[in-house]
Amino acid sequence: MKAADVPRATAAARSTASSLELTVNDTVVLHDSNKLTLRLLPCDVLARVAPAAHQIAQFEIDVAGRLAESDSPVAALDPRVEPRVYERDGFALTLWTYYEPATPQEVSPADYADALERLHVGMRKLDIPTPHFTDRVDEAQQLVASRDRTPALVDADRELLAKTLRNLRAATSERVGEQVLHGEPHPGNLLSTKNGLRFIDFETCCRGPVEFDLAHAPDGVSEHYPGVDQDLLRQCRILVLAMITTWRWDRADQFPNGRQLGTEWLGQIRAELDQ
Repeated sequence: MKAADVPRATAAARSTASSLELTVNDTVVLHDSNKLTLRLLPCDVLARVAPAAHQIAQFEIDVAGRLAESDSPVAALDPRVEPRVYERDGFALTLWTYYEPATPQEVSPADYADALERLHVGMRKLDIPTPHFTDRVDEAQQLVASRDRTPALVDADRELLAKTLRNLRAATSERVGEQVLHGEPHPGNLLSTKNGLRFIDFETCCRGPVEFDLAHAPDGVSEHYPGVDQDLLRQCRILVLAMITTWRWDRADQFPNGRQLGTEWLGQIRAELDQ
């Protein structure tokens, strides 16, 4: 979130929680990316705040609520308030349960795989319309094709990303056994809490092979997940790398050190393809 918007977003979270009879005397910023994540004290609510134009929050609430009902390893909405999107001062807010972090917070590959497998079991029960994972690949392809949106991307790198996205999209699409996926179950979206491992951020839910989700997890996780197609997983890993590299070259990207990461990841893509 833009630095200038953080105070307003924080004020919107405080006033919304207060209007719901939740006591807020202090706020702690836990994460700041496309959304601002705050811990509200002493009511101990986790508030996620985004510009109101970011209208995917209700979808996330619906998915998380259904998964919680099936005892999937997900963070729950705060039970003291109505489970919906709240809007104030141009921001959309959702209010979640705050979980105390576990000590130590490091997650073993086996535990990570177990949590992801249990999440996938719960997601297979969901009957909800979701985009296909290739829709997100299409968005990355459109970004690479737009010189206006990616003006700093030189021709050789643009060609590399375009070719990688095109070829791996074709190689990984229309697989047997596709299901609803988290979409981005990377370590940043997995909480290690005193209540066990819990996934968060279901905005990117999509349909596809489980290998697409595993491609976001640390390397060792797939060794503990049953029935993995290793060739498909390798293709998905390179595909995901090409996608997140593309986002870093978007002129509107606000990811910390995004351009530096984008440059490093281009090198990784070349190394992977050379193998």
